[in-house]
Formats: sequence, structure tokens, C-alpha cells
Amino acid sequence: MSARYVALSGGVGGAKLCLGLSHVLGDRLSIVVNTGDDFEHLGLFVSPDVDTTLYTLSGLVNPETGWGRRDETWTFMRALEGLGGPQWFNLGDGDLALHVERTRRLKAGETLTAITGDVARALGVKPRVLPMSDAPIATIVETDEGVLGFQHYFVRRRCEPVVKRLRFDGAERGTITPEIRAALNDPELRGIIVCPSNPWLSIDPLLAVPGLREALAAAPVPKIAVTPIIDGKAVKGPTAKIMGELGITPDAVAVADHYAGLIDGFVLDEQDASLSARIGTTVALAQTLMRTLDDKIALAQRCIGFCEKLAGRA
Repeated sequence: MSARYVALSGGVGGAKLCLGLSHVLGDRLSIVVNTGDDFEHLGLFVSPDVDTTLYTLSGLVNPETGWGRRDETWTFMRALEGLGGPQWFNLGDGDLALHVERTRRLKAGETLTAITGDVARALGVKPRVLPMSDAPIATIVETDEGVLGFQHYFVRRRCEPVVKRLRFDGAERGTITPEIRAALNDPELRGIIVCPSNPWLSIDPLLAVPGLREALAAAPVPKIAVTPIIDGKAVKGPTAKIMGELGITPDAVAVADHYAGLIDGFVLDEQDASLSARIGTTVALAQTLMRTLDDKIALAQRCIGFCEKLAGRA
């Protein structure tokens, strides 16, 4: 079987489904990952969603948090604290090695895509992990406390400020990478899956990259999205909070509406089956809460089967 799939992902929820997809598809999966969360900290280039994806797929992720490395040590942070350095964003010792190496290679003129590919191979990750752009694009959160960079909103302020608007600075300078274009133009491509990531914080930055939305639309395969909302609540993160603050009803219907024109099908959680008639596209019901590896694999298989059904192959 040579059927290939592309996933759009960001954050912990997206990485969980990508892990399930990787168990089913292996190197036949390409993952386009949000880089709007990327920022420079302590002189180092940090790419949180890319790293969460790499750590999750390689088995290195901290199972308690869903991000960072398991069995991490914190000697660097303790030493930094002793020097009076900033403590609001933790960098574990193992994690620090990746940021140092990435920064070194970026300063030498290499692309984020090339560096990520090399790190993925070093960690034994089979799917292709593709940053959404090699140009810096920053998610900026306009709040009742002023304008905040994403990590200052998400980590330093713990998502407490009220969100008034989101923007993606630098998006106009970005371009779809050759690697992403090749994945979307692959003759063996059978489906595109939007993971259960925050649509506004994790997927919209991807869609802001010039050429990416158009390339997705042009791909002649089914495109589906998986709900990140179950029974009006976000599985993880501030999705429901942000929706409410932006004046959007925090339910799966609003998420499906947000993707209108992009997707051909929507994976709705079984708990929300009563909402099916209000979803403006074809619906598949599934258990979307992924507590175990089996849950992740089962949802991945459901998504692939849904794409096959929409294409008339099942």
C-alpha cells in the first residue's frame, strides 16, 4: 500500500493524533506543523509545536504534560535562577540541546525545514515533519492587557488575559515550502487531515501562509477535520475560552463552520452526535478523546477510513 496522507497540526492534541497516524502510515505521512508559536528566548530559537511533534513521535515526550522531554533534568534552569535570569519559560537540559543545535544551524543559513528533517531522522521519526514556513511568522495576541507575543500570553500569563484579536505577523513574507508543495502534489496522496488542534491558534497560522490554502484547495483528495471540542469543552488548552472571548459559541458546530470551504468532512465526537444535523458537511462519529495509544491509533484509522469513504473507495 502506497497511499499517502498529509496532516495539519499544532499543539498537544494535534501531536496525539499524529502519533496514531504514524503507527498506521509510517513514512507515508507528512505533517505540516504550526510555527506561529516560535520565538527567540535567551538567544535561542525555540519551536514549541515542532518539538512537541518530534518528541511525541519519537517516544521522548513527557507523558504527564504532553510536551517537553520525559525524564528531563533542570540543572541549567537552576543555574540560570542563581544568576537572576528569567524563569517564566523552562528549558530542560535535554531540550536545551535541540534549541542550541537548531539556533547554530539557522545562523549558518540552513532552513528550519532542513534542520527539522535531520532532527527527525536522528530521533527515528518516520513521518516527514514539515514546518509551515521557513520564514518567521509570529502569532500575536491582542488582549485586554495589550499586545502579547504568543508565548507571553500562553506561558507567562497562562492564557489569563481576554483575547480580542489574533494576528500573524510576517505571514505576508512567508511562502509555501517546496517540501509542503511536493507533499500536497504527490500522486499517491489520498487525504488531508486537520488534527484536533486549536483552529485559531494552531491551524489559522498555517492557512495564513501565502499559497498554502490554495494548495490545499487544489489537492484532489478528501479533506477532513477532527473536532478539538467535546461537549462544549476543549480537550486541552484554551480553545473554548478563546472562542467565547471572540464571541463564538464554544462547540463543534462553530469549529466546523470555521473550516467551511476548506473541508469535505468533519469528525464529531460521539458525545456530540446530536449536533450532526447542524454540521454543514458530511459527518463521521468517533471517540475523539485520546487517552491511550490504542485510542490514538483507533482515531487515526477512523480518519483514514473516512477519507476513503469520501473518495468512494470504501
